[in-house]
Amino acid sequence: MRLLIIDDDQELVNNLKLTLKPLNLAIDAAHDGQHGLFLALNNNYKIIILDYVLPKLNGWEVIKKIRQAQIKTPVIMLTVRTELGDKVNLLNSGADDYLTKPFAISELIARLKALLRRPINLQENILKIADLELDPDKCLVTRKGQRLILSTKEFYLLEYLLKNKGRVVSRQEIMDHIWDENGNPFSNTIEVHIMNLRKKIELNGHRLIFTLSGRGYKLDETK
Repeated sequence: MRLLIIDDDQELVNNLKLTLKPLNLAIDAAHDGQHGLFLALNNNYKIIILDYVLPKLNGWEVIKKIRQAQIKTPVIMLTVRTELGDKVNLLNSGADDYLTKPFAISELIARLKALLRRPINLQENILKIADLELDPDKCLVTRKGQRLILSTKEFYLLEYLLKNKGRVVSRQEIMDHIWDENGNPFSNTIEVHIMNLRKKIELNGHRLIFTLSGRGYKLDETK
């Protein structure tokens, strides 16, 4: 699960990365609105933390373009503006929540967790294939009703494969969506996680994850 921080305050970004580390999020950061918009339009993020005052494009312009692109990712806006009208305009422009600077990191974490618990589409809550089910809200995976214990990366890898069920996803797609921008695309970490995931979810020789040489991986009931 990936999170994007768009803020030109390097110290704040570093503090947020350190504080959010226990949430096991892959965190990308941009220090101007133009770069932040590029990342938001070209990657799949679970949530975006967006500053209002930014170089090149301000936060209002960024979120306007994000919503025009039909991207529904929850956005927490950080702002120094305190007038009620300004806050209303932020929410009307597409922000899901806002915090006025300066703010307590603990409050940001609480608001972040609240948005992460909120399903974007109730119909998409439970992801299924055969007798395997994944509940993103409860971080629960079961097969034939029995709970499976997965690592954080295994859970998000399975979630991504389930969301793309029946479609071949490349190594690069997996790297982009599950690992942060510092992930090493030349390592064998994806292969190792796929192997470990197979051992945990594939029972009695019933394959669910297929490797297609030179193309990537597919989650399906048949190859």
